Amino acid sequence: MITKLSVVSILVRDQDEALKWYTEKLGFEKRDDNSATVPGYRWLTVAPKGQKELMIVLGKPRSEEAMQQVGKQPGPKGNPEATWVFETDDCRKTWEELKGKGVRVLGEPVERPYGVEVGFEDLYGNVFWMIEPWQAETGRAERKPVMAEA
Repeated sequence: MITKLSVVSILVRDQDEALKWYTEKLGFEKRDDNSATVPGYRWLTVAPKGQKELMIVLGKPRSEEAMQQVGKQPGPKGNPEATWVFETDDCRKTWEELKGKGVRVLGEPVERPYGVEVGFEDLYGNVFWMIEPWQAETGRAERKPVMAEA
C-alpha cells in the first residue's frame, strides 16, 4: 500500500544556482546535499521551512533529452491544472515579498471560491501556484472581505 508522497523532482541547469534561488527567493531550506549515495549524482533537496513530509530534488539532468525539459515542469505554462501548488498564510503579502525579491509573478492575487491564488515562475521558467485557502471549517484563515464588500 502506498502511504505518502515523499519526494518530487524539478530539473535544473545548475544545482548551486537553483539552491541559491529556492533558498533565497522562496525561503526554502536545504535538506540533503549528498554525492555519495548515487555514483555520479548529487542528491540535493529543498523544502519549505518546517515541512517534513515532502522534499523537492533539484536534479541535474543526466542526458541532453532531460536537459531539454528544464523550465518545462511541472506542467505546461498557463495550465494551472498541471502544476504544483504551494500553500501560504497570506497570499497577498507573500506575493509582495516575492515581487520584491525579483521573482516573476503571473499577475496579481485573485480571489476564488477556495481561496486567494497567484502563479509565479522559478529561475528557469517553471510555473507554480500559491494559495491561501479559505478553510474556516478546519480552523484556517477566515475569508477576507474583497474591496467591493468592504
